[in-house]
Amino acid sequence: FGLGYAPNSFSALMPELKRLGYTEQEMKQGFLCGISQSGRPYDYFRDRVMFPVIDTVGHVVAFSGRDVGGESKAKYLNSSDTPGFSKRRNLFALNFAKNHCTEQLILCEGNMDVVSLHAAGFENAVASLGTALTDEQARIMTKYTKQVVIAYDSDAAGQHAAHRAMDIFAKVGLDVRILNMKDAKDPDEYIKKFGRDAFARLLKSSSTGFEFKLNSVLSKYN
Repeated sequence: FGLGYAPNSFSALMPELKRLGYTEQEMKQGFLCGISQSGRPYDYFRDRVMFPVIDTVGHVVAFSGRDVGGESKAKYLNSSDTPGFSKRRNLFALNFAKNHCTEQLILCEGNMDVVSLHAAGFENAVASLGTALTDEQARIMTKYTKQVVIAYDSDAAGQHAAHRAMDIFAKVGLDVRILNMKDAKDPDEYIKKFGRDAFARLLKSSSTGFEFKLNSVLSKYN
């Protein structure tokens, strides 16, 4: 996955990019550096595990950084749109998953979920780069698979996002299943707790969209 680390410094990357001949404006356009009110450039990504976003032909087009120090309000910091990258039209790890997803894609919320799934042998997992699923991302998936299993977090926010994603997939005609994770908040935690085989069984028992919506109603009303 090309994982790396951005040091806890405002000026680790920027001087190196300058040495390589890039201008401050180019760094800003590429969402690698910002410009302070005093006019000084600074590194965007600091004290984060770095995930390069690689397109389907192998080019690094953006970055996603996960906070490791616990001091940032944002758990993930993702590249904004640049001249060479659009969040709405890319999926994290599709460059790997596209070779393993003819029958089924697993859609996760976070990059770590995707990395954990691939490490456990589920190489058909992708994530939507820190943004709510878009129509464009759903249409891209139709080119590669017949079915999507939504493996979002088991909290209220994740379940709400799953409802929304189902509607988007319905528009593009993709078959949708929903993963029901108990005693774990996300796929990463589930695999660490219960192992690969348990997750494989969970995939096989995933709910249809109708079952998911019906269970949501039954959980609120007698």
